Amino acid sequence: MSFAMSAAERQQFLAGPHVGVLSVAVTGDGEVGAGRAPLAVPVWYGYQPGGQVSVITGRSSRKGTAIRAAGRMSLCAQDENPPYRYVSVEGPVVIEELDPAERLAMARRYLGTPGGDRYVAGNPDPAGENVMIRMRPERWLSVDHGKQPG
Repeated sequence: MSFAMSAAERQQFLAGPHVGVLSVAVTGDGEVGAGRAPLAVPVWYGYQPGGQVSVITGRSSRKGTAIRAAGRMSLCAQDENPPYRYVSVEGPVVIEELDPAERLAMARRYLGTPGGDRYVAGNPDPAGENVMIRMRPERWLSVDHGKQPG
């Protein structure tokens, strides 16, 4: 018996507003390298079934620098409540200038409209340090322990 989700199930799950854990390979100085532990950090993300995974970060942040160097990343989203479920996805990235409307939409996705508006107003980005990272899913892993045997 397999606990793996179907393509439609995993895409629907990933589209939910989970906090994801972004991972990217780095060396101690932030460069890509073999034999080093990956950087893994919790992030807000956006996803619509069939589309790309979107993450906002600072262009000169450790994760932004590492993702730019690696050219790819992975993201894992989970529901730790029984029955346990997760989706992990990995693929190549492109880095784009951030549209302020997308930043506001991401904040509202996680904090609701009033909270998202307050978050963006309280964390301005006048220098344009934030960028949008878009990942094209290539490899998927998923588990849904709610699937019944049979």
